[in-house]
Amino acid sequence: MYAPVRLVAIDMDGTLLPTAMDGVRLGLQEQAVGQRSARALRAAQAAGITVAIATGRRTAYCAPLLTGLGLRADMPLITSNGAVTRTLGGEPIDRCHLEARVASALCGLLRPFGTLVFTFDRPGKGELVLEDLEQAHHRIAAWVNANRHAIEVVQPLERALDGPGDPIQGMVAGSLDRMRAAEKAVKASQWHSWCECVRTEYPARDLSILDLMPPGVSKGWALERLAARLGIDRKETMAIGDNWNDVDMLEWAAQGVMMGNAALELRTMARMRGWKQAPTNDEEGVAVILERLVEKQGASRQ
Repeated sequence: MYAPVRLVAIDMDGTLLPTAMDGVRLGLQEQAVGQRSARALRAAQAAGITVAIATGRRTAYCAPLLTGLGLRADMPLITSNGAVTRTLGGEPIDRCHLEARVASALCGLLRPFGTLVFTFDRPGKGELVLEDLEQAHHRIAAWVNANRHAIEVVQPLERALDGPGDPIQGMVAGSLDRMRAAEKAVKASQWHSWCECVRTEYPARDLSILDLMPPGVSKGWALERLAARLGIDRKETMAIGDNWNDVDMLEWAAQGVMMGNAALELRTMARMRGWKQAPTNDEEGVAVILERLVEKQGASRQ
C-alpha cells in the first residue's frame, strides 16, 4: 500500500510539455504547458502536495514557462539536472558547482565530440559560454536563437574558466553515437571521479545531450535534498519523467512514473522496477496522474 504523496517531482521536456511544443531543452521559444496540466498542477498544490519541477533546463529557461499559470511562488524548481534549486519566485534553495579546473580539462577531452557549452549561475550575457557559435548554430540552431541574450563567445573556451566563479555544469550536444562515445571518453579519463555524466537522448531527432555535472549531482540527488529540507520521506515522494536523466529521481522516489512516450528501453526498465506508466506527454499524462492522485488522496481523507 502506497503512502500518501506529499511531494511530486516532474520533468519538463517530453513529460510536462507536449511534443509539438517540446523544446528538447535546445528548441523553440513558443512553448506552453497544456491547460489541463496547468489545472492539475494547481489542484495538486491546493490539495497540500508540494509540486516541484525537475529539469535539465537552467532556471532562466524554465521559469518563464511556469509564470502566469497561477502556481505558488514557493514552488521548487530543480534545474540544470540538479545543480541549482530555486523557488519559482526566485528564492535560492540549493546550489553546487563543477570545479573550473575540471571543466577546463574537459574542454580538451570533449571538444572533438560536439558543441561544448558551460553554464554559469549568473543573469544575462555570460550565463552560457561557448567558443564556436557557428558550430553551435549548425547543430542546435533553435537553442542558439532562443538564448542569444545569454551567450558569450570565448576562444579558447578554457579562458572563460580562468576568471572568478565556477560553472554549475557543462553540456555537450551532438548525435546519439557521438554523445555515447563522449560519455565513454569521460569515464575512461582521469577526470571521471571529478565529473558526473548525465545523458539525455531524443532518438527521433538523432540528438543527445551529455551534461557534465559535479560528482554525485543529479535530479535524484537534488530531490533527496529537497525532501529532507521539507521533512518529507521518500515513501511520500513521487517522480514523473521520460528520459535517462530522470532515472535517478525515479529510483529515489518510492513512487516512480514513466511517461508513455519514453523510449522502449526505459519503459521496459519501468516495468522491471515496478514504476507506473503514464499516458504520453501529448495526452497530458502528467495531468492524468495528478488528477488521479488528488482524487485518491481526497477520498482517503474523507
